[in-house]
Amino acid sequence: MNNYGYNLDVELFERFNLKVNDLYPLRNVYILYTDKGEKILKKGDWKISEFNFINSSLEYISKNFNRVVKFEKNAKGEYYTNFNGEIYVIMDNLKGLMCEFNNPLHLKIASKGLSELHNAGVGFNTKIKNRNNIGNLEVSLKRYINELKFIHSLINKFDSFTDFDSKVSKEISGYIELGKKSLEGLKKTAYLDLCNEENKITICHHDLAYHNILINEEKAYFVDFDYAIVDLRVHDLCNFINKVEKNFDFNIDKAKLILEEYSKESDLDNRELEVLYYLLMFPYDFYSVCRDYYTRRKNWNDQLFNSKLDRKLSLKDEKNQFLEEFKNMYNIK
Repeated sequence: MNNYGYNLDVELFERFNLKVNDLYPLRNVYILYTDKGEKILKKGDWKISEFNFINSSLEYISKNFNRVVKFEKNAKGEYYTNFNGEIYVIMDNLKGLMCEFNNPLHLKIASKGLSELHNAGVGFNTKIKNRNNIGNLEVSLKRYINELKFIHSLINKFDSFTDFDSKVSKEISGYIELGKKSLEGLKKTAYLDLCNEENKITICHHDLAYHNILINEEKAYFVDFDYAIVDLRVHDLCNFINKVEKNFDFNIDKAKLILEEYSKESDLDNRELEVLYYLLMFPYDFYSVCRDYYTRRKNWNDQLFNSKLDRKLSLKDEKNQFLEEFKNMYNIK
């Protein structure tokens, strides 16, 4: 067992009919140099039902869009290997540059590719509860708001504050109100109507970070579908825009470029843009750093937590201006 928790026993590779000549770690996977070319070894913490959902999603998408990662079968013809109680999978190593969000060409390619990906995922269904998010966004936002309220009440009981506590205590009421405004706005949109329109629902990647989008020969490739869900495509667009915008002080031109390129492959109607606006309004970044700090979901030290919180708080005015510009640009009521 290595430092990444992987069991790199030769027997594991033999189960995939691979002879490994060399390997090295990259993020949370291993790159393998084998007798059958470069491969990726990944250890997953999915339930089997969740892995089957991910694999089925990728197979469905691949019928019309082949620029996604694919799992390879082992010697028994199965897509995963249970080795000493842990699930391992093998994938081809897709080539490409990690998407540079500060590169307009990369952003255009990624946005167009995301639209193509979404088009290929239309019509896919699942009965796995935590992977089917259709119609659940209002419930999710309400839960996040209640979690922020709980954190607020928790902090008020502390005898002494850390720097992080002090900053959160000062700001949290405003973010709770912003969350409420987002939720109430969403309720007034055609959100539930859209949830009944098949062409608005697709397989959402749900983790569109720069390192999960590869650019090769002016095409976008998508990897790591661990968090994939079935939901409205605008939920995935919200995820993507937020990932991009937080690195560029919420520059409206970035969102405009993304939506323009996305719409070249598949038009977004006004109802979808209105839902997108209220989803973008929700303070996900503030919520997530507070949740991670007070539940210790991330193994970060206090300095890193404070740094991330400071960054998010510093962008409050820019985010508000971004939302106002978005509202005016797309005539949101």
